[in-house]
Formats: sequence, C-alpha cells, structure tokens
Amino acid sequence: MAVELCLLLLLFCGNTISEVQPIYKPPPGTLDFGFVPAKTYDTGAYHEPGPMGILFKIVHAFLYLVQPNSFPQDLIRKLAQQKFGNTQGDYQKPENVVLTLQAIYYEIGFIVSAALGLLFILLLPLVGLCFCMCRCCDNCGGEMHQRQKKNADCQRSCFATFLFVASLIISVGVLCAYAANQHLTSQVRGAKKLVNSNFKDLKIFLNDTPAQIDYLVSKYNTTKDKALSDLNNVGPLLGSRVQEQLGKEVCPALDAALTMAGAIRETKEALENVSVSVEVLQEGTERLHANLTDVKMHLSNTLNDSACSAVQAASTCNIIKNSLNQLNINANFTGLPGVSSQLAKVNDVLKIDLSSLVQKGYASFNDTPDLVVNQTRNILSDIKSVLESIGANISSFTKTLPVEKILADLTIYLTQSETYVQDYFPVVEQYDFYRWLACLILCCMVILILLFYYLGLLCGTCGYDKHASPTTRGCISNTGGNFLMAGVGFSFLFSWVLMIVVVLTFVTGGNVEKLVCEPFEDKTLFKVLDTPYLLNQHWKNYLSGILFKNPNINLTFEKVYSDCKENKGIYTSLHLENLFNINEFLNISMYTEDVALKIEHIQINLSKIILLDEIGKENLLNFSSSGIEGINFAAYLMEISKSVTKADLLSFANDLEARADQLPKGALENALKGHANNIRMIHNQQVVPLEQAMSTLNHSIRLLKRTSSELMVKVKNVISAVNAAQLLINNNASQVIVQETKKFMDTVIGYFEQYVEWVKESIAMEVAACKPIANVIDTAVDIFLCSYVTDSVNTFWFGLGGSSIFLIPAIIFAVKLSKYYRRMDTEDVYDDMENGNNGYHKEHLYGIHNPVVESSVEQW
Repeated sequence: MAVELCLLLLLFCGNTISEVQPIYKPPPGTLDFGFVPAKTYDTGAYHEPGPMGILFKIVHAFLYLVQPNSFPQDLIRKLAQQKFGNTQGDYQKPENVVLTLQAIYYEIGFIVSAALGLLFILLLPLVGLCFCMCRCCDNCGGEMHQRQKKNADCQRSCFATFLFVASLIISVGVLCAYAANQHLTSQVRGAKKLVNSNFKDLKIFLNDTPAQIDYLVSKYNTTKDKALSDLNNVGPLLGSRVQEQLGKEVCPALDAALTMAGAIRETKEALENVSVSVEVLQEGTERLHANLTDVKMHLSNTLNDSACSAVQAASTCNIIKNSLNQLNINANFTGLPGVSSQLAKVNDVLKIDLSSLVQKGYASFNDTPDLVVNQTRNILSDIKSVLESIGANISSFTKTLPVEKILADLTIYLTQSETYVQDYFPVVEQYDFYRWLACLILCCMVILILLFYYLGLLCGTCGYDKHASPTTRGCISNTGGNFLMAGVGFSFLFSWVLMIVVVLTFVTGGNVEKLVCEPFEDKTLFKVLDTPYLLNQHWKNYLSGILFKNPNINLTFEKVYSDCKENKGIYTSLHLENLFNINEFLNISMYTEDVALKIEHIQINLSKIILLDEIGKENLLNFSSSGIEGINFAAYLMEISKSVTKADLLSFANDLEARADQLPKGALENALKGHANNIRMIHNQQVVPLEQAMSTLNHSIRLLKRTSSELMVKVKNVISAVNAAQLLINNNASQVIVQETKKFMDTVIGYFEQYVEWVKESIAMEVAACKPIANVIDTAVDIFLCSYVTDSVNTFWFGLGGSSIFLIPAIIFAVKLSKYYRRMDTEDVYDDMENGNNGYHKEHLYGIHNPVVESSVEQW
C-alpha cells in the first residue's frame, strides 16, 4: 500500500509539468522555487553503549579469535540455493558434502568451543559424583588426617592466593554477566521510546508527503507568473532584443549622419571665421604699414640730428639707421581669395536642420518596443489564456486522485500497528522480566559459590593458628574449611547448569553477531540478499519482483537501503521510474507547443521606421557640392606661416632702447627711447590682434581642409550606410525578428524547463524522503537485535562462561586449602629419634583419642 501511495502522489504532481527539448536553449533567468518543506525526523538510528562498549569490544575481539574468517557470502548463497532432503541421498551428493565441509570449516571455532562446553557439561557432574564417592571412602582428601610437612605454611599460602585470584576472576566474570543482564533489561525498557520515535517519523513521512506534493504543484504559479511577466514586458524584452540586433547596423549609420550634420555646422563656423579673419588681417596690415612708415620717418629724422655726428654717437646712430628697413610688414593678406560663395552655399544647406531629421530617425527606431507591444497584443492574450488553462487543469486533476483516502487508510493501518505494538510491549517487558530473573538466578548461583569461597578464605585466614595442631584447630578455622568444601559442593551442582546456558547463548549470540550484525554493518548481508535467484528461484531480483512484478529490473536491497540512509526520495530509492516513467507524467508538452506556435506566429512590421528621409539625403549631397574643396588652402597656409612684421617689434624696441643707453645723456637719448616706446605700443595695439586673427584663420583653414578632404566620398558613405540600415529594417528585419522571437520563446519555455527539472530533482531527493524506512531497519537490526540483544547476550555468556571455567581451578584450590583449615580427627605424633620410627606413629597403634574431635564429629 505504501508503494501505491507513493506512485499516486508522484502521478499527482507528475501530470502538472512537462519536458521540452528546445533546439536552442538560452540561459533564462533563474527562478527561485524555495525549499520543499521537510520536517526533521526524531529518530537517531545510532546507539552509544557507554561504558558497556568496552566489554562489547572485548567480546567482539574474543569472537574474532574464535571465528576469524570473513563473512562466507559464496557459502551462504550456495547453501540457500542448494536443495537438501528433497530426495533420498541428497546429503551424500559430492557437492552437498563439500558445502557441509565448508560450513563446518567456517564454524570450526564455534564447534570446538561448543564441544569443549559439552565436555564440561558431561564431565564436571561425573567428576563431582566420583569425587564425592571417593571422599566418602576416605580417599581424595576425605580422610580427616593431615600429615605434618615442613612447607605446609607455604603450600597453604599458595593455595589461598590461587583460590583468591580465581575467585576474583570469577567475580569479574559474574559482574560482567550481571551488568550485561541489567543493560539488556534497561535497553528493552527504553526501546519503547525508540519504537514510538520510529512510529512518529513514519507518521511525519505520511503526513508531510501531501504537503510536499502541494508545494510542488503550487510552485507552478511561480513559473506562470514569471512567464506572464515576460509576456507583459514583451516590448522591453523582445522589442529591445530586436532593436539591439538592428541597432548594430542602424546606430552607426545614424551616428555617421549626425556627425556629418555637426560637420556642416562646423564648416559654416569655419567659413565665417575665415571671412572675418581675412578682412581683419587686411585692414590691420594696412594700418600697421602706415604706422610703421611713420615711425621710420620720425626715427630717421632723429638720427639725422647733429647730435649723431659726435664721435661717441656716430657708430650707434649708423647701426640704428641700418636696421630701419626691418620696420616693415611681412605677410600680405590682400591677395587671398574670398570664401563668400562657399559660405553662402553652406548657409543654404543649413536652412534644413539635418540634426533634427537624424533625431527623428533615432526616435522612430527607438519606438521599436512600442511597435512590438502593439502588434503582439492579440497573440499575447491567447498565450496568457493557455497559461491560465494549465493552472485550471492542474486544479481539476488534483481533485480526481484519491490521495486523501489512501493516506487515511495508511494512517489507520499505522495507528493500528502502533496500538498493537503498544499493547504487546508489556508482554515483552514481562517476558524480559522472566529472562532477567533467570539470568539473575544464574548469577546468584555463582555468587553463592563465591560467598562460600570468600567466607572460607576469611574464616580460615583469620582463625588459623600456626601453633595449633591439626586436631586442635579453632572453630573459626574449621568453619572456613567447611565453607570452602560447601563452595566446592555447590560448584559441582551448579557448574553444568551454568555451562549449558553459556553454550546455548554462545552458539546463538556468536553466530548472530558473525552472520547478521557484522555483515549488516558493512552491507555484505544486503549483497547476499541481492543474489539473483536466491530468495526466489524464478526471480533474478527479488525486490523488484515483489514491488513491480518484474524481476528483471535491477533493484537491490543494498541500493534501496543506501538511498534511504542518505534520505533520498522514495521515487529514487525504489526506482519507481521502472513502474512509471516520470517524464511521461511530467507532460504539458501540448501547452508548451501551443505557446511556442503562438509565439512563432508573431509578425512584427517595422516598415514605418524612417531613419533619414530624402530631404536629409539631398541636404547631405548639397553640402558635398558646396565647393569648400575648391578653396586655395595653400595660399592661406603660406601667408599664415609668415610673421606679421619682418622683425619682432618688441625685440627691435628693446634693442633700440639699449643702444640709446649707450649714447651720452641728452635729447638724442630721450628721443630714441621715445621712439622705442612708440614701437612697443604699435606691437601691443596692432601686431598682437593681427597674430590672434592669424591663429583663428589657421585653425579654420585647417578644419576646412580636413572637412573638404574626400567630402563627396564621405557623404556618399553616410548615405549608403543609412540606405543599408533602412533596407535592413524594411526587408531583412523579419529574419531578425524571427530569430529574436525564437530566443524569447525559448526563454519563456525555459522557465517551464526549470520547473520540470526542479520537480524532478525534488521528487528524487526531497519528496517522500525515505529516511524513516532506513531508520526502522537500523532500529530493528542494528540497534535492537545487535546492540541491545546480541551484544548483551554475548557479554552475558562471556562473563558467565569465564566464571564457570574458573570454577575448576577454584575447586582444586579450595579442596587443597580446606585441609589446612578444617579440624582433623587424627594427627601425626613425633617421638625421640632413637625409637627408630622417625617420630611418625598411627593413632590406632597407640590408642590415642581426641575427645574434641569425636564430639565435633558427632555433632556433624
């Protein structure tokens, strides 16, 4: 029923999604579906034995010594597959004989140990019987006579020490057995909490699974909302993608046209600067020429003065006269051609605002997203209707599955099972109490023997008087000897009973540990169970045969257990894809196909986009024929490269002033300095503005030269680029639109693919996580059977068996030691050596009687 529930639950969520394999898969935006709700399971399938773990490890080491062989996988497979007893003589078949010998070889440690235990069980009571009969005949130490020896004290001490050590070992063994007995009882009583925890986890497993399924189904809305969001923003998304692809051609063309419009304005400004600068330079050079001529005339008159005839001034005046020819203009701007005609044509071109026309082209191209929105409105409404219908189908389908009824039935079954366990658990505790009482009685048998031994050692040691003769020993010493013999008697009575229990629990518990617990821990046991045709001779895989009625499916106990241990989903753990393929149930391909077809039928017409009309193109052609390339740039550049005057007026004025300082003080010196100041003033007021005008003219002429260089070719290239971009929009935009529409479609469908993959992964790893199933197995086998029961039972027989074995030396030492503590009926008598009998005489030879002993014997 649990399998059917899981199948229906997965079918329930499976019919809500689909699997689509697009040709092109762009990286869509990642959707956040959150985390599948999952509760934490309470059961911790791990047992920590505490201090008892040390004893468990010692017992495991002892079992390894008894049985060091590894788990016999092949032998168990062959034994399980071999048929014994079907016909007479099966056991005599060679293959069966070999298997039997192999089994005996594997169990040889247990067989030998059990055989020794059986010998102990058979021989010890027989030896005890013979020992008692022998003592009754005054043999085997039964004669109440002790011969005096020189090393008697040493022997007594040794026997007492050995008996004490043996008693201590027996005490340790019985303590281990008692601790194991108590540990098992406490664990059985505490197992109720562990069982309740497992039932609680199973209830969580059942109750939490529907909520997880509902969560998976509800997250379809996340996918739908994201798809609707993209469809509502089809303009910014699809329109922007189309615009981006077309913009690779359109934007450079419009940028080039806009640059050319700027070049026209710059050309106009440059032509105006040239015209103004030439006029300024022509007028300025005329004024400068007149002023320089006037300065030369006045300076020449000054130099013709009689003062220059003096010997001291003559040479200086002559030098100044010779430099007067430097006061002339150098550049001649009167012959430069005008640019008025070119300026007039450019002004005609500028009557049409080309920049505004290009901006209109930009605006028209930027309306692409709006065009996409307007032209896809009807199709998008149809797609939204399809998406809404998917949600409606999901809701209607969920109501058709009887999930709640199945869950209710499983919950009732689980509740009934829990009630049965709860009702049966007191019976288990009652039987465990009987077991505990029986084991306690066994421990008490050993404790009773130990009590006699310890009391015998205590009384014998404390009451022993080395000065007293064997016939005159005190009552305490005699009582100690009697206690020792009582311990010996009870040892013979109880030891064989103890050993029977030890052998039975040893063979059972040891084999369970070696054949169940250890292979379960390393999963070797699962490998044996997964052997083909082992559990069913007609089925290759037993588990898949039970679940799916198809034994050829590779489903193993080991894989299921490992997956559940890792808390994977039951779909993955049980390989339910072999029962039904989730991809077939995760199918909304009909919807995604409808969505894809409707998106593919999107038709977007961008012919209304005009990048640059014919007026703008004609305007560009008019600019190219404005004639700026006919300007004589060489003439302009040649005059601009010249200086305004032949000599630097500032340098000339400074030199004139310096030479005036060489003249004697007087009117001539002052007159020359006045002319120097006048020359400086002419430089500042006339030469400097002319140099600035020349700089402006130089910049403008060079700009015009660059602009006019292959102007016609540049304009034609701009027009060609605009025409190519317009052609792309008018004729080839449909191809770009189809390509980008497909990418947009794949993006929208990619959301559904994410949803599908997320649901698959969630079903595989999170939905109906089967950790409780692994916990139940671990609780039943690893914790209860192995840790609670087997380890405790093995520790019990280990302690009780050790105590039973050490009863043998304890019996020997107790019998020997009792001779030194008990009061004897007769004793050795020592006379002088000259009597010739070495001082040893029998009592009946002399008739010596011991009334104390006789009275004691009568009392006993």
